[in-house]
Amino acid sequence: MKAPRFWWRRDRGAAAHCLAPIGAIVGTIAARRMASPPRVRLSIPVYCVGNPTVGGAGKTPIALAIAKVLAEAGAMPVFLTRGYGGSLKGPVTVGEHTASEVGDEALILAETAPTVVARDRGKGGVLAETLGTAVIMDDGFQNPALAKDWSALVVDAVVGLGNALVTPAGPMRAPLAAHLPQADALLFVGGVPDDQIATSLPLHPVTVRQSIDPALKGAAVLAFAGIGRPEKFFAGLETEGVLVEEKVAFADHHPFTEGDAKALLAAANGRPVLTTAKDAVRLRGLDGARGELAARLTVIPVTAELDEALEASIRRVYEGSAPSPPEFVA
Repeated sequence: MKAPRFWWRRDRGAAAHCLAPIGAIVGTIAARRMASPPRVRLSIPVYCVGNPTVGGAGKTPIALAIAKVLAEAGAMPVFLTRGYGGSLKGPVTVGEHTASEVGDEALILAETAPTVVARDRGKGGVLAETLGTAVIMDDGFQNPALAKDWSALVVDAVVGLGNALVTPAGPMRAPLAAHLPQADALLFVGGVPDDQIATSLPLHPVTVRQSIDPALKGAAVLAFAGIGRPEKFFAGLETEGVLVEEKVAFADHHPFTEGDAKALLAAANGRPVLTTAKDAVRLRGLDGARGELAARLTVIPVTAELDEALEASIRRVYEGSAPSPPEFVA
């Protein structure tokens, strides 16, 4: 589903106020769960990249950037993800799978390092431990099953925390006060805003860049995206000089149908068709109109740039980790 507009209104509004009591119940349950002791602790460091709100804020590019820092420090990173949008419960190591099996993010991560999909993060961590020397969780901040050695909350600086209410009244997964004690750093995609969250945690700006072929600058295109904030993708293209004549937004992790593909091909009318890597992998290996659309795509990759202080803290956790056997807590 697409996030309702009132989630991102600072003045909240009637719908948010009506749903606030339900959100308070959801938030209380989520906060208690987050504070639960972990069931599994690994012998290798576990990094977690999460966000306090529902939907994407740039976690996957940041997880990939952390993997790069760790690899340069001599680690063998392994990704661990729930596999949102996929049918497999796991734990399973991503191989020749489709997005319908393991989710789109898992396929992107697996292009860089071994990737484990598991709804039970504890069991997934045990498998991931056999594949490398550091685990990077893409999401799972609110999941207490696996002990984390370093956790970061990712916030989109443009929309922030929205109305700061818990779903369904707002975009928060749990109250901010429940998140902060579990975090080691706050990462702001797009720069640290002036109205900073009141916390003593380190605040780091993260720049997420789209890689645009110079030949696309000035070109008239159709762009579509099924991510947390499609408008951010479209705005990034326009900032780089691409003439986005038609914009088509889908819900996050949208499973494309034949009808969707036919409509997009017809709307393109011969123009280049641009989309994100997450959307492209959901069309991978399909036939019919979806296969035709996949063959027409120009995929716009994104990369995250971390500041030196953030990279240093990531390396310190790895370099200071001491091996110990896996520990299961009843």
